[in-house]
Amino acid sequence: MIALIIAGGLGKRLRPLTDKVPKPLLELGGKAIAEWQIEWLVGHGFRRIVFCIGYLAEKFVERLGDGSKWGVEIAYSIEKNLLGTAGALKNAEEHCRGEDRILVVNGDVITDIDPLDVLEELNSGAIGAIALVPLPSSYGVVEFDADTRVIKAFREKPVLYDYWINAGVYGFSGEVFQHLPEQGSLEVEVFPKLSSMGRLRAVPFRDTFWRSVETVKDMEEVERFLIRRDAEGSEGGATV
Repeated sequence: MIALIIAGGLGKRLRPLTDKVPKPLLELGGKAIAEWQIEWLVGHGFRRIVFCIGYLAEKFVERLGDGSKWGVEIAYSIEKNLLGTAGALKNAEEHCRGEDRILVVNGDVITDIDPLDVLEELNSGAIGAIALVPLPSSYGVVEFDADTRVIKAFREKPVLYDYWINAGVYGFSGEVFQHLPEQGSLEVEVFPKLSSMGRLRAVPFRDTFWRSVETVKDMEEVERFLIRRDAEGSEGGATV
């Protein structure tokens, strides 16, 4: 069982914060996003982690080292050019030889979903499985009746349970490498192909925390969650 973290992007939407620091190494609550991810993976039994990196690759090696700090083995798959999510996975194939269960995580995701549930779905014969979470609205929602009378005013940023989005957490069998391009995205080149073959499964998670760190506002929301969760954990509560 191995986990790959795709972390080679430029983080353009968070500039100038990412001019000298890659997005997965930005700090939230005293730790880098990547360090929170490592702890999450360790908590679910992962002991081999590969970072697929490109932009400012040396910063990852300096910060994370060989993983001994967390009791894991960290390796690095370095891209000379941006390869996209599918190309990044293909580029890391040598690290995955002999593995029949491969977890892939986007390098800007903070969540408390159980990644083992995603890998479990591969027992159905699927090549790939996608974790899904309900759509978190960016806006307040107003409900009104047929006479335009407002029924519920301003439900502030509700979670929309009728819509599901890609959580950036995937499970793959080793067979996936037969379907990966040298460059391209999982979403465009790979998932439609696996879906047409009937070998792509969805794994929905309803009651969970999930955020993709895209903006400064996302950073603030995630940091509040992490600080609150750690405080609860120190009092005997659950941890990610």
